[in-house]
Amino acid sequence: FFDFAAGEPECMERIRTIRRDKQRARTPSKMIPAIPCSLTFLATALSLLLLLQTLVTFSDALSQSLPPPERLRRLLDAELDGTSQTDHPILLPCCYDGLTARLIARAGFEATFMTGFGISAARGYPDTQLVSYREMLDSCSMVSEALAGAALELGTDPLPCIADGDTGYGNAMNCKRTVHGYGRAGMGGIMIEDQVSPKRCGHVGGKSVISFDEAVMRVKAACDARDEYESLNGKGTGPLILARTDSLVTDGFEDAIQRCLAFRDAGCDMTFLEAPQTVEQMKEYCERVSGPKLANMLEYGSTPVLPPKELKAMGYTLAAYPLTLLSASIKAMNQSLELIKNGEPTDDMILSFGETKDAVGFTRYGEQEDKYKA
Repeated sequence: FFDFAAGEPECMERIRTIRRDKQRARTPSKMIPAIPCSLTFLATALSLLLLLQTLVTFSDALSQSLPPPERLRRLLDAELDGTSQTDHPILLPCCYDGLTARLIARAGFEATFMTGFGISAARGYPDTQLVSYREMLDSCSMVSEALAGAALELGTDPLPCIADGDTGYGNAMNCKRTVHGYGRAGMGGIMIEDQVSPKRCGHVGGKSVISFDEAVMRVKAACDARDEYESLNGKGTGPLILARTDSLVTDGFEDAIQRCLAFRDAGCDMTFLEAPQTVEQMKEYCERVSGPKLANMLEYGSTPVLPPKELKAMGYTLAAYPLTLLSASIKAMNQSLELIKNGEPTDDMILSFGETKDAVGFTRYGEQEDKYKA
């Protein structure tokens, strides 16, 4: 850099010149007034506010993109840690097709449950596992698509749905396939039970359960499938496992409790002790089994139907209403059929045509049709 041939004095003078130039560059010009401290603080505060707004916007974007299992898990966590700020558990009106899923979403519920009883009924069968895995999987896709469509109309996140997985439709490997299939179909959770296949509704006679150890291994397989699915598709994507036991009627209350405890040890996310017959049994279940618990509020079934507020105080995290919509629709259809048969008007039984069109999605369809007209 320096020409040392010029001699040491000249080199040293060049070094001193460079140092003076650097010192001048670091010294503020006297022509530029110093910014007052108050303005400096204000500028810093505004920068922090803008940063905070950016973070909030980013957080909102993330929450809107959460997969269904993660949305369900956050609902459960809010119930368990007391941040849900409601006096009732997560209410689950049960759907069985695209229309009932849409209606539940439009009514403002947080989540739903796809009922195997309803799926079977809509296909003209009783709930005795005459409906196959493939038919249930098709129903999962139908419900998932309907919930997504309703969310677009409402400007909200799609409701997470727990779907009835019956016995897993075979052995442990079939059970794992079922969990993966329901995950790909967009379900937030899946219920796996310990009945012997073919299973049947938990509130009718004639059911039987597999052995204790086999039941635990069935649930363990489902939990492993959940974790495998998440390892393949990312955190929060694996369908949550709702482990159900029907052994109370066949093997007694204590056996049912022990199965729920073992299911928790196997890794399930939620438990469901089916058909407790007294309030005392419901309370003891909630006291002895940890984690999220589901109450099955089947009108005219074996379990006492309690107000949601009482269920939450007891320790239940979720309350399912499996047949309310199905039963109400059957009653309304039978009444309407009777009116038609007798030649009487049905006006008091039905919605206006405009309301019916809106319920099934014509309103949004028309808006989208106009948007893309050439």
